[in-house]
Amino acid sequence: MSDTAGEPTLLDVLTLEEIDRDLYRSTLVFADPFPLYGGQVAAQALLAAGRTVAPDRLPHSLHGYFLRSGDAARPTVYRVDRDRDGGSFSARRVVAVQGGEVVLSMSASFQAPTAGPDVQVAAAPDAGDPADAERFELPRLFTMEGRRPSQPYPGASMPTRFWARSTVPLPGDPLVHACALTYLSDIGTGLSALPEDEAAPGPTLDHAVWFHRPARLDDWVLVDLVPHTVSGGRGWYTGAVTTADGVLAASLTQETLYRPGRNPFRPGR
Repeated sequence: MSDTAGEPTLLDVLTLEEIDRDLYRSTLVFADPFPLYGGQVAAQALLAAGRTVAPDRLPHSLHGYFLRSGDAARPTVYRVDRDRDGGSFSARRVVAVQGGEVVLSMSASFQAPTAGPDVQVAAAPDAGDPADAERFELPRLFTMEGRRPSQPYPGASMPTRFWARSTVPLPGDPLVHACALTYLSDIGTGLSALPEDEAAPGPTLDHAVWFHRPARLDDWVLVDLVPHTVSGGRGWYTGAVTTADGVLAASLTQETLYRPGRNPFRPGR
């Protein structure tokens, strides 16, 4: 999607109405023939949780289970439980509800600034300069653009490595950028590198993100997805999000259904 007048933006996605203490509601609704995009629900759940912790405590991890399909044409309500606030960490649980039913259950953890070693073991993938890569349309994402560098799996049905950034400026709040990264993290699938003659990736079952270092999502970041295994009708892959100067910002892992027949709701349709 492009940044055009009247179109919702990423900032609209990351806008929540506070209904009551620890209770929030999304404000963006729109017609969509497909189920509500999981990255949107996860990003909004993380934002709701982040609203209940001290401003200097930023997310370092989230773990979410997608339980039911949602509807983009109706608001989602987010209920936050404050499990614990310790000296350095805050733990939160969030449920996303539509029509009285839970569509997402998430645990999220936040950490106060802490001094210590900063070690990145592996270098970022060599993906060249995003300015030199061909354009790649990121499906379902509002006001985010993509670029497609050379691929580690040339025969994949969709890119497993791509550049992305917001086309609208984002505020300086690191929580907003962590939520924008979460919004991006559910697009694509490392399983697209596997043959799809007998089965194909379907809806997400569970999703986790670890935030290692801050990254601005209105600057280019590289998403690199790697398949690992398929078994029991489920497929599992990992991923990394690095900045344009090679800094590892986040790691992710996801499990999806992997069954015979193409699923029309899969990312990158």
